[in-house]
Amino acid sequence: MLEGFRERKLDVTVALQELGEIASGLGAKSLKERLDRELVKKLEEDRFHLVVVGEFNHGKSTFVNALLGETVLPVGVTPTTAAIHHLKYADKPEATVVFQSGKRDAIPFEDTRRFAVGGGASLDGSAGDGAPRDEVDYLEVGYPAALLKERILLVDTPGVNDLSLQRADITYSYIPRADAVLFLLDAGQILKESERQFLNDKLLKASRDKIVFVITKWDILDETEKSEALAYARTQLANLVKDPVVFPISSETALQGNRDASGMPELLAHLTTFLAEERGRILLDNALGEGQNVGNLLSKGVDARRRSLSMKTEELERRIKTLEEDLKGTAGTIEQRRMKIREEISGIKVGAQKDLERFVEDTIRQLPNVIESAKQDDLRKFLPAFLEDTFRQWAEAESTEIAAKLEQLAEKTIALIKEDAHDATKRVGEALGGDVKKLDIQIDTFRYDASIAAVLVLGLGMMFVNVMVGGLLTIAAPIMALVLRDRIDAEYKKRAVEQAPEVLRQAAKQVGPKIDEMIEEFAKKLDTWVVTAGEELYREVLEVLNASRDARAKADHDEAKAKAEVDAQGERLERANKRVADLRAEIWSPKDKVRVADSQTELAATD
Repeated sequence: MLEGFRERKLDVTVALQELGEIASGLGAKSLKERLDRELVKKLEEDRFHLVVVGEFNHGKSTFVNALLGETVLPVGVTPTTAAIHHLKYADKPEATVVFQSGKRDAIPFEDTRRFAVGGGASLDGSAGDGAPRDEVDYLEVGYPAALLKERILLVDTPGVNDLSLQRADITYSYIPRADAVLFLLDAGQILKESERQFLNDKLLKASRDKIVFVITKWDILDETEKSEALAYARTQLANLVKDPVVFPISSETALQGNRDASGMPELLAHLTTFLAEERGRILLDNALGEGQNVGNLLSKGVDARRRSLSMKTEELERRIKTLEEDLKGTAGTIEQRRMKIREEISGIKVGAQKDLERFVEDTIRQLPNVIESAKQDDLRKFLPAFLEDTFRQWAEAESTEIAAKLEQLAEKTIALIKEDAHDATKRVGEALGGDVKKLDIQIDTFRYDASIAAVLVLGLGMMFVNVMVGGLLTIAAPIMALVLRDRIDAEYKKRAVEQAPEVLRQAAKQVGPKIDEMIEEFAKKLDTWVVTAGEELYREVLEVLNASRDARAKADHDEAKAKAEVDAQGERLERANKRVADLRAEIWSPKDKVRVADSQTELAATD
């Protein structure tokens, strides 16, 4: 299946490269660079992200080793020494410590077996250069494994029941970016309550369509127990996910050389089909969609080049100067848009902080009655959970409100930029002369990353809730647990009344800046797009006109030949645009879907 995907990706890459060559011929340097950097290179380098998630002691490292075909990662480590690993293909074993600053330090491959969270090449409590332990981001491991050669990046995360702030935050941040999530269950205790809660609260909202459940340690069960366990797992998971995908696996059996009896071939067959046909379609569709946008801009470039050939040199110079002056004039409008974004973002952040303060104080006022009315044993067991659930409910409501405000800001900004683009189109048409309608450009696609695209396509609300509830509560969780540190005695209620308010205030101090950070990140991306979109039309047309002027300045310039070249470029562009459109249609064609369904039927038959 991945071979078929690679063939399709090659076709898409060739089609995009053709557009790049046309852009280069027209003199549209920015478009050529955009195609090379944002589409062709990204498509060539892109990997499928396969993330392994599971509670500690579920045989996660052993399972990853079985996926790779041999023992690569250390096993038997504790939650406090498990480091997040990025595993990618390399011709020979290698390892690199990647710091949060972006710095990279190579370490001997054998040291990966002793690597700890925050540790470094020196393995002595520092990062190898005196840097603090918490500056290490992850360990990158290169290995010549067949699975990794398929351009798969395998991410082994720490256990989800590990409440360490750093590792919990990393685990949750990786899941939304995954192409597929392998969620590990233990054959000895399938779907514990903590796993059920994690799935409901953290995973299903963001990743329901890409979860594959793997039951590890399958070899500890006899045949009767296996039948019962698989039926139980499917029944219980069906309460959470429609038609759950479940694979029982014996990692030990696979590592001992009997892969056929381990269940691993069936899992790998499913994964390759899923990655190639489900996730791969989206990857290629996004690239082709951007290719169509570039093709539309190139059509304007061909038109501008054709018009320039009918102008005298003096007239062409005058119109280029007019466009350049107009471009300078748009700087003020762009700055106004950016200032408006900053003002509204500031208001949203202030409002969120006030909401947080109000929530904390309201909860603190209610706490004495809650604590006094509870039995002492119940209080010991449930007070931390009550505080966290209260925080969770507020976080869900607040994040939905913030998301709505940010989405409104994005929609308003987009509407204003469309108006600006419409005005700019008129001025470009006036500067070039001729039919303005032919230069009409609709700004309805955006050059910023997938997180903002998801906001506009899927709605920001759910995404923001997932980030906030999934990530911010991991900040507050260790503080919430403080009330458990005291011995149980007659003074427990009194100390709970005294401590709980401070617990909430301390949690709020950590959560508040995180809220600001997420809002600010959104603002930066929207701001970057405003600047880019505001200049794009002028830049592309000016580049083409300047190229036309430069060509005309040459002593051997032949106007008839130049017109013939433009006509040829126009015809070539039409063919290239049709090829891109055809490829995009083929990706989602019913015929292709039938082929995929047939392959999946064959896979099921082999199971």
